[in-house]
Amino acid sequence: MNINKSLVLETMNKYGKNKIPFLFIIDFDMLEPQIIKLNEINPSEILFNINGRKNYETKLLPDKNIQFDKSQVPFEIYKRSFDKVLKQIRDGNTYLLNLTFPTGIKTNLTLKEIFLLSNAKYKLFYKNKFIVFSPESFIRIEGNTISSYPMKGTIDSSTPNAEEIILSDKKETAEHNTIVDLIRNDLNMISSNVQVEKYRYVEKIVTNDKSLLQVSSKITGTLEENYNTKIGEMIFTLLPAGSISGAPKEKTVEIIREAEIYSRGFYTGIFGYYDGSVLDSAVMIRFIEKEDEKYFYKSGGGITFLSDAKSEYQELIDKVYVPIN
Repeated sequence: MNINKSLVLETMNKYGKNKIPFLFIIDFDMLEPQIIKLNEINPSEILFNINGRKNYETKLLPDKNIQFDKSQVPFEIYKRSFDKVLKQIRDGNTYLLNLTFPTGIKTNLTLKEIFLLSNAKYKLFYKNKFIVFSPESFIRIEGNTISSYPMKGTIDSSTPNAEEIILSDKKETAEHNTIVDLIRNDLNMISSNVQVEKYRYVEKIVTNDKSLLQVSSKITGTLEENYNTKIGEMIFTLLPAGSISGAPKEKTVEIIREAEIYSRGFYTGIFGYYDGSVLDSAVMIRFIEKEDEKYFYKSGGGITFLSDAKSEYQELIDKVYVPIN
């Protein structure tokens, strides 16, 4: 365990034990985890909205025609990584892997403007370096009940019979089942009475150029009464999130590092808060990062033995959007 991870874990345990409210932001590789007391957050650097709990006032922004242009990685480059993953699947080293890529974007909005204009359950603006507008919960704890909401399966809502198609798709169903099983196993490591409370329900997300349907499930478990004394241990035990890594998790993460052409950084990590009673958190998907005055949108999708490269490539592109009505 690196020193920073160990320190953040211990600090989360300490703040939890003393019921001190805090925000946490943890990158995919867990190399740069951040923890900040809620009352010490500088809103000129960090803004968040976590299911309605936020540290800013909503502002009306001037109307403008929104520019949002994509420069996706060429299919041939994507296909090389896809083929590496498919070989690992055929060799039995993984049976579900979330393959991601960065897409260059050009927009006339600043990161902060996109943050303020976008609609999502979970939003984060971090030091003008990146923003997140995520529809996917990681875990939520209320009382001693822990809930997780893995999200797998996306389709353009304008597709005729879109909901029927996504729910009956064999590849999407198999992928979703794998993630549900993985999250159940993860929750069993830290809780009891784990059960799938709601299975494969559909939510609609409105974006700047289309609407998407996404499929989720709800899994719950029961924590010990003093769970707050080991919040850090629980969080890091569950990481990385199953829905954006794959199964089996440890080996799949190794393959991700070999197959992907970039470092994910904070993308597909998690962020959330503990207010002294309730803990709520999100997976950092729907993610725009600023690098040398250029913007990159990071997105991806789950690969299984049933996957088709062109379909997966199109899904990656479809997920490059901002949820602005």
